Amino acid sequence: MASFSSRGPNPVTPEILKPDITAPGVNIVAAYSEGVSPTNEAFDKRRTPFNTESGTSMSCPHVSGVVGLLKSLHPDWSPAAIRSAIMTTARIRDNTVNPMLDATYEKATPFGYGSGHIRPNRAMDPGLVYDLNVNDYLDFLCGIGYNKTMIRRFSDGPYECPKEYESTNFNNPSITIPSLSGSKTVTRKLKNVGTPGTYTARIRQPPGFSVSLEPKYLKFEKIGEEKTFKLIIEAKAGTATDYVFGELLWSDGKHYVRSPIAVASGS
Repeated sequence: MASFSSRGPNPVTPEILKPDITAPGVNIVAAYSEGVSPTNEAFDKRRTPFNTESGTSMSCPHVSGVVGLLKSLHPDWSPAAIRSAIMTTARIRDNTVNPMLDATYEKATPFGYGSGHIRPNRAMDPGLVYDLNVNDYLDFLCGIGYNKTMIRRFSDGPYECPKEYESTNFNNPSITIPSLSGSKTVTRKLKNVGTPGTYTARIRQPPGFSVSLEPKYLKFEKIGEEKTFKLIIEAKAGTATDYVFGELLWSDGKHYVRSPIAVASGS
């Protein structure tokens, strides 16, 4: 992971893990404006149609291009479905099949790479996606304190906020609980966008927490079918307050739908 890469945790809505995804951003050969020199210095009269650049501005177009390709393959997919496909099929190991490292050569975490490094070919056929509609986003805004007047700026008409809303239940492909005391139940919904099949869950528990699932199996019989599950996370005695990380993986033997889990105990 490059030292300049964006880092979590999310300071605005900590229930949403950031960053979402990692893509190539170091020493990228890309188109370059011939209106300026490679150094942007007045004495430099050189012009080149291509240059080598590094930064998140190089990573972003990689993801944008993948989004465009996925939309052409799946024109009926929502933006949330495309984002889910990219996130849940990403990898968290480098090209030597070792854990991804940070710029300090220490093991990186989801606060560095998000769901992992993008794999476009895997994203074409994710099997399952965590989908969202407009009302899901409006409910989330309600949950973080937006009032009716503010919501009206985003909605097509007046919108009634739910009486109770848990922002940790926002149907995100990642799961984050910023301050857990005792236990917490998180709800998610998966949509089948692949062949019918039965998915089995595997959990890598965050250190200091126990994680259980209801149910542990999801059977999908048709495309577009949706199933809901609950993740129950419980803090063990003496758990540290710093974030620790785990993983939830759903698989039918062909597809691997992976979600990072980030949890910190309450003080």
